[in-house]
Amino acid sequence: GDPKVPVLYEVERTRTGKSFSVRSVKAIQHGKPIFTCQASFQLSQPSPVQHQFTMPAVPPPEELLTQEELIQKFLRNPNLAERYRKHLTKIQAEDVPIDIKPVNPPDIFSSEPQEPKQLFWVRARGYIGETDMKVHCCVAAYISDYAFLGTALLPHRQYRIKFMVSLDHSMWFHAPFRADHWMLYECESPWAGGCRSLVQGRLWRRDGVLAVTCAQEGVIRVEQTPNQSKL
Repeated sequence: GDPKVPVLYEVERTRTGKSFSVRSVKAIQHGKPIFTCQASFQLSQPSPVQHQFTMPAVPPPEELLTQEELIQKFLRNPNLAERYRKHLTKIQAEDVPIDIKPVNPPDIFSSEPQEPKQLFWVRARGYIGETDMKVHCCVAAYISDYAFLGTALLPHRQYRIKFMVSLDHSMWFHAPFRADHWMLYECESPWAGGCRSLVQGRLWRRDGVLAVTCAQEGVIRVEQTPNQSKL
């Protein structure tokens, strides 16, 4: 989309039921759709059928470095190749409205394959407060897309990325949460092939409650010649 051009939203009342309602939304610019969304809403209903996975045991966010602190640490290394120094400096200059603390940050000096899994503590920067839950859901949608598809690249770090973009993104909201409080983002990629990758994610509250589940498919194209060492 073009941020300088107004967006026209067409909303279709796909279904309106007693417990569930569905709305289809089409975002249009220059007369063409640039985004489609289907949202399902449910009235709150109690049920004895309840279960969830167990939240991974990880250090609390207070014991970990932020992404900015990790970048500073890497930039202080005199052996860092210039093109990677420029890349990290560019990332550092971005105004990202998310606080991120990787649990197991990858070693940027190694191109060895890693398991396609990663864990982050994440939260929105600033104070949102006890507002409408839909606001926190919108912020969580933004947070969930950040670095998500990159999980699929961890086993293929020897390649340089040519093109990477999401094709679709789905979210299921399970429990109330605050997007401006620390949540653990558990990401994994069960499959990649044919220039496409699938990633799945879970956003956990600090008290161990599974708040959100995410899934995304994306396009990933890489250079066929592996990267040289970063040293």
